[in-house]
Amino acid sequence: MAGVDEVGRGPLAGPVVAAAVVLHPDCIPPGLNDSKKLSPKRRARLAGWLWECADVSLGVATVEEIDRLNILQASLLAMHRAVTGLRGPVHHALVDGRFLPPQLPCGATPIIKGDGRSVSIAAASVVAKTWRDRLMRDLAQQHPGYGWETNAGYGSKKHKDALRDIGVTPHHRRSFRPIHNILWQAKSTSD
Repeated sequence: MAGVDEVGRGPLAGPVVAAAVVLHPDCIPPGLNDSKKLSPKRRARLAGWLWECADVSLGVATVEEIDRLNILQASLLAMHRAVTGLRGPVHHALVDGRFLPPQLPCGATPIIKGDGRSVSIAAASVVAKTWRDRLMRDLAQQHPGYGWETNAGYGSKKHKDALRDIGVTPHHRRSFRPIHNILWQAKSTSD
């Protein structure tokens, strides 16, 4: 049984990241919960534990794929990639949310608010959030001023101010309204 969750649907920048995790019954970390209910330090500890004692796979959909497909389809693509990247065969997947990725190699059940209802989905949420947050901190070093090290690409005041003052980076989702509007205004001004 694999738990599957994604993180990063709402940010203005960065990829959407999904994780699939198959827990081994004799090695379930204590305190596993929805990643949003855990401190960053606790999430990091749990993620390390999961990488060591569970079958873990990540799936990523790029900013370009998000802009081309839309965020829902890109999220489902990332989930599909995560499930198909697992080492062992998966007989069934529990997927956070109401939609299932198409063409999974196994049966699947959608579970709304699953990261709070299934330990397997909670494990996937911890892995996905930890990995994406680390990626956004790394991107913040390359693109300072947007606050990605603390806002993970979400539309915080600091991020929106930086968009106005610094501009759009290659990591911004051009199909998202705030970014689209900035680019449209810049194009209109230059025409």
